[in-house]
Amino acid sequence: MAPDCEVEGSVAAPVSIDGLRGKLTPQAPLAKLVWFKTGGCADWMFEPEDLDDLRLFLERLGGDLPVMALGLGSNMIIRDGGVPGVVIKLGKPFANVSIDGEVVSCGGGAHGILVASAARDEGVAGLEFMRGIPGTVGGFVRMNGGAYGREVSDVLIDCDVILPGGELVTLPATDLEYTYRHSVLPEGAVVVSARFQGHQGDPEEIGAEMDRIAEARENSQPLRTKTGGSTFKNPPGKKAWELVDAAGCRGLTMGGAQVSEKHTNFLINTGDATSADIEGLGEEVRRRVYEHSGVELEWEIQRVGRP
Repeated sequence: MAPDCEVEGSVAAPVSIDGLRGKLTPQAPLAKLVWFKTGGCADWMFEPEDLDDLRLFLERLGGDLPVMALGLGSNMIIRDGGVPGVVIKLGKPFANVSIDGEVVSCGGGAHGILVASAARDEGVAGLEFMRGIPGTVGGFVRMNGGAYGREVSDVLIDCDVILPGGELVTLPATDLEYTYRHSVLPEGAVVVSARFQGHQGDPEEIGAEMDRIAEARENSQPLRTKTGGSTFKNPPGKKAWELVDAAGCRGLTMGGAQVSEKHTNFLINTGDATSADIEGLGEEVRRRVYEHSGVELEWEIQRVGRP
């Protein structure tokens, strides 16, 4: 269930739009852009035409408003009150993938499956796990995305980032101080490209591993539903889904939100959920798990915006 995002009357842009070639939209609906299909509007959304366009926009913005990059919206709850400031949506100009030897260079808007497939076609192994990450390069570089035993910190060489004031910098992987599903990438920074280190492999073997990952996801996760991916981080030495299941939360509902029957670390919008339903259900699950096992689950899904 998405709030109304209609704009009444004209709204002054946050920066001069002279010379900008991208699309700047006030009160931009975000629910259709995230997997849960819920949430409010962005005060502004900017879809840059290319790198120079994005740099110019952020330079003019000068850090005066909050900035949030949005990829596939697969691991995110947009709260019902919407997102303050500016949401940056990277499109096709940022979705390129190129390969030089064993180094795979990607735009921040490239999908994980595209990265893995391009590497496979060139006989570059080591990136198969990205087939199992439902997101874009920018998102999983920021969050140290991972799947099936590997994560971005294992393969990232460096990334190009535009800081909130418009400065373009290259950050080596060591500067991101990766931990489990976390980096120290500055708030408001936009990852525009990244380079990953692979190694030589056989395209057929790489493809077979990608197929295995795809089949494992299909068999274990509620992929055909409005969901947000893994909800909670796995505590050290434990699996979040087992803790949720043991606390009796399988199938638990709140409003239009439900704990998946298929995989208990997934929350589902059954059709008419609000973001408040989904987040509230997650907090109830955390409460029950703590009460049952003494473990305090941490959210893996990003929750952004105004309640």
